[in-house]
Parts: sequence; structure tokens; C-alpha cells
Amino acid sequence: MERQPFASAANVSERLAQPPALAISTVIFALRPSAASGRPTLWLPLVRRIREPFRGMWALPGGPLTQADSLLDAAARNLRDTTGLAPSYLEQLYAFGGLHRSPSQRVVSIVYWAMVQPTEAEMAQESENVKWFRADGLETLAFDHNHIVDYALWRLRNKMAYGSIAYHLLGEKFTLAQVREVYEAVLDRTVDPANFRRQLKQTPHIEATEEYLQGGKHRPPRLYRYTGTMAEDSPVP
Repeated sequence: MERQPFASAANVSERLAQPPALAISTVIFALRPSAASGRPTLWLPLVRRIREPFRGMWALPGGPLTQADSLLDAAARNLRDTTGLAPSYLEQLYAFGGLHRSPSQRVVSIVYWAMVQPTEAEMAQESENVKWFRADGLETLAFDHNHIVDYALWRLRNKMAYGSIAYHLLGEKFTLAQVREVYEAVLDRTVDPANFRRQLKQTPHIEATEEYLQGGKHRPPRLYRYTGTMAEDSPVP
């Protein structure tokens, strides 16, 4: 009986000596209409956990990192398996390795983030355990995933000062009003339409097409395209 504390201490020591588990998680942003106003708002898909820890709670799509996958391949595979999405924009966001992220063992998560266009978001596989949620009104998520989403939102809002990031949330062709709606959805504030339009038309790589958006009640607005590469950092309003 006297040896049990020593055995227990040895087990704890062995667990502490083991390397942490590695996992991949992904934050996927898309614009979807608000149920109340119909205006574009920022959403992301979450997956309901079906095993412990945090069984039944919602979490970011992800899973363990295996020996067979690169980090990028693992992120893409997890997204494809859980949501059916294969976004063209998939970038490493940050590594989260807090000591108490998981109650069972230490887990270090390599987090990626993705932007998908509305047409891509509509193709996401939804089910009882995979659903879209407003990014600005999330309930308590599993692990530290609320903190991860907050960090991703902070990064996205900071990157909106540059030209390329907003166009990952739009189609190939768009109106200037649709660009403004992206900024308003991400920044969660209104933008003066006239001032935004004037500054946007002075921004490099915004090219007018000869096409117009049809189907509205008023004069159809002109469609534009972004001609720069998505890696370029061109300041916009």
C-alpha cells in the first residue's frame, strides 16, 4: 500500500515526459445572408463532437495529424471529410499549444484558415453534426476554439486593410456595393457608400468590365473584377 503514491507519481512523470499530440483545425469564413436583414454577414461551419472530451459540443473542423500527411494536406483532407469544402484560399494561421487545452492529454493544434465564396459555401455538406454559425455570436465551443475564432477574426479584420483578402469572399465578378458589403460584414460596422466607392475606384487592380448585374429593380450596376494576385498587399479604404 505504501508504494502506491510512488507508482502514481511515476505514472504522472511518464505522462509529462511524453510528447504532446498534434492536431489540425481550420477556421472557414464565408458570407451568408442574415436571417433578420438579408444582408451578408460572416459565418463559419462547425462540427459537433461525437466523442469525449467535450462530446456533444461544437468545434472547429479538424482532427489528429498523422504520419502520412503534410500540414496543408491534413488541413485540406479534414475539411473535405467533414464539410465537403475544398477552398482555394487555405493558409496557416497560428499554432495553439496551451497546457490545458484538452483535459485528457496535451494537444498542440496547427490552425489553418480559409475563405470561401458564397457559391462554394452553398455546397458545404450540412447535417445534424455539421452546421453554419454566425461568427459574431458563437456559443461556448469545445477546447479553446472560441479563442481561436476570436484570433482569426482579429487577423481577418487587420488584413482587410489590404486589397487581396476581401476578394476571396466574392465571386470572380462583383459590384462595388458587394465589396462594401464584405467590409461591413467583416468589420461589423457601416461604411460610407460614396466615400468607399470613390476610394475603391482609385485602388490598383480593380477593373471595370462591360457586364452589369441583372435582376434588380433599378438600373443594373456595373460588374468589376480583381486583376491582381491574391498575395499582393494593395491598401484599400
